[in-house]
Amino acid sequence: MSFIVAIDGPAGAGKSTIATGVAHRMGFTHVDTGALYRAVTLAAMERQLKDEDLGELTRDLAVRFEGERVFWGNRDITRRIRDSDVTAHVSRVSAKAEVREGLLELQRRLGRADPHGAVLEGRDIGTVVFPDAELKVFLTASAEERARRRHAELTFSGDTASYDEVLEDLERRDRYDSSRPVAPLTRAPDAVELDSTHASIDQVIQQIVDLAVARRR
Repeated sequence: MSFIVAIDGPAGAGKSTIATGVAHRMGFTHVDTGALYRAVTLAAMERQLKDEDLGELTRDLAVRFEGERVFWGNRDITRRIRDSDVTAHVSRVSAKAEVREGLLELQRRLGRADPHGAVLEGRDIGTVVFPDAELKVFLTASAEERARRRHAELTFSGDTASYDEVLEDLERRDRYDSSRPVAPLTRAPDAVELDSTHASIDQVIQQIVDLAVARRR
């Protein structure tokens, strides 16, 4: 049985970056579950699908990973799924029960595929996808710091969204993710909470690696 590190937390807390770093240091597979939901969102937007069509889309969508790159068929969508228009819609799409159910078994299969272990991040990894994960982490940071990080990321990719717009959207997503009826964002009772507001990426990665090493003994 592979060792599962489940990292949950609000938008902009640095989950993807931290998960990538932890997986690299531990020699684990990184399963970017957020990218799966973003890919579904992008496909729904481009095909102008109605909510009732999302379940079928999720089951049939040909998404694959090559390292940290994400492909939809032969199209590299790694950067496209991080654009602000996709970000603005991903919470609503990912809240749909049919979407979450469609991706649930895929996430579990990908997580247990590597005999050494895997790191997964999202909103409900430790509560729904892998409630039996060997290590659960709830990663957070202040809304202002998360908005600053997200704004810098968008600016680097050429997006023109302002900091205030990013902060407003992030706070809206926090409210929505925490109150949605299906798999809401919540901390698992046995999760270790880490606040990354004043910590470097390397510091947070090392904290999680130390926790994982201790749990594997």
